Amino acid sequence: RSSMRQVSWLDSTIPLPPQPHPAHKSSGSLPQELSDLTHLLHWPPTPGDGGDLLASTSPQTSTYHLRKTSQASYTLGGYLEAILIARDHRGRPKTHGGDLFRAQLLGPYLKAGVPGDIQDLENGTYLLSFPLLWAGQAQVQVRLIHSSEAVGVLRGIWRDQWAMVDFMGYFRGPTGYEEIVTCNVNPLLMGEEESTCHYRDEDSGELWFCARPPTLPCDSLVGHSSGHYWNVTTPHEEALLAWNVTDKVLPQDISPIWVAKESNKSLVLSPQQPCHPGIMGPKPSGFYHQAMWHSLSCSGRSFSTVDSILGCLAGHIIHMMGDSTLRQWWEYLRDTVPSLKPVDLHTTYQTGPLMAVETTRGIVLHWRAHSWPLRSLRTPVASLHSVVRELGGLAGGPHTVVVLGLGAHFTTFPPSAFVQRLAGIRAAVAALLAREPRTLVVIKLANTGYKSVYGSDWFTLQVNRLLRAAFADLRVAFVDAWEMTSSLGLPDRIHPGRLIIRNEVNLLLSFICPT
Repeated sequence: RSSMRQVSWLDSTIPLPPQPHPAHKSSGSLPQELSDLTHLLHWPPTPGDGGDLLASTSPQTSTYHLRKTSQASYTLGGYLEAILIARDHRGRPKTHGGDLFRAQLLGPYLKAGVPGDIQDLENGTYLLSFPLLWAGQAQVQVRLIHSSEAVGVLRGIWRDQWAMVDFMGYFRGPTGYEEIVTCNVNPLLMGEEESTCHYRDEDSGELWFCARPPTLPCDSLVGHSSGHYWNVTTPHEEALLAWNVTDKVLPQDISPIWVAKESNKSLVLSPQQPCHPGIMGPKPSGFYHQAMWHSLSCSGRSFSTVDSILGCLAGHIIHMMGDSTLRQWWEYLRDTVPSLKPVDLHTTYQTGPLMAVETTRGIVLHWRAHSWPLRSLRTPVASLHSVVRELGGLAGGPHTVVVLGLGAHFTTFPPSAFVQRLAGIRAAVAALLAREPRTLVVIKLANTGYKSVYGSDWFTLQVNRLLRAAFADLRVAFVDAWEMTSSLGLPDRIHPGRLIIRNEVNLLLSFICPT
């Protein structure tokens, strides 16, 4: 593997700071589920192709078929089962698992869809299971997102690379003179250990490092931006991740099926219980029908009019903290509700903070980016507040809603970097709920999107496992953006279209206003 860009600067002797301690010591320890990373991030072995591309899994030759003989019609509420056999480019069945497939049951004429469950038998065979949740036509679709060989590449890079990208730090002297250096999550990425500036967030203990500027002092850091994407793959690895074998639909092997109505019902209904934090989410957590998401964990509501949205948000202060996929929720509400007026805070739009207000109903809507690591345009360092710092400043209460959406900017670092961040945030959420249990905290899981070595869906799956584990034992609500972006026959986009955002926000509103 080609080595990362090394930058070394002037020598000086600065000892490394001690390891950070979470701010809230009472609940700062990692939850048991989060501390066992090996178990949590388990993936079947991926032996590799021995340098032979044609031995890797092929989307053209892999096939699937119904487990039982096809029926004239199927029962609403039942299951459809299929068997998938992975094959290489020569058509030979694979003898190990580890491929990342995505299976869906789609109702194209009904704008319906649900993710299928995939069980990897680790011998080249996969069992597919699809719940039958709507009456009418349904069609199985299977895509190979990454071959097991490509997953092996991603896995190795995630485990062994300290980083796949870097960032720029902008230092400014009293005369306005600037110096620009490389920054990152790990001091050893800056070349000489001792010639590094260390930044410790007082609230969270999070650490950030910049190469020491040639003449200016460490405390003159004023700006932050994206840096470079590093070359972390060999040509052979790049071929395994190439577009022609990535995210490809398998040849259609199962004819459309017909699901009959059940005692005049044409849908499996959502449960009667209102949406509230702490409810266990089933798999799948919901499905689409007529382009509307139907939750299977609670009775989600539809907020189809401006008045219904205003009525729900009235008297609430919403604090959104995360990445640009969460900023889309802020933008959706700003664009949908004419009386929700954005206030120009003269900030970098991409990182925030952003604010919109509706003064007659007493609604305040905040969004700000989580702190570094953050791929962004140049933004003032003073605007990058850690999530822990923001949470620590909230009194909480029945009028306070906190929405957290992290993940996409952490896929270019080892899982330990995200786990450390989650430990601090989890402790801050636990403290907030302890001092004011009526606060609503909502976690948006990361959605599907990129398929590259810098942000693959395979990384996102692991990030979501960590997110779920971090907050599993706290009374928080989850919006499963992964399932909501992988249930319809729409192309994956890191920034999903309005249809999906509307359904994500509807689910958020269902937690704020369950009845």
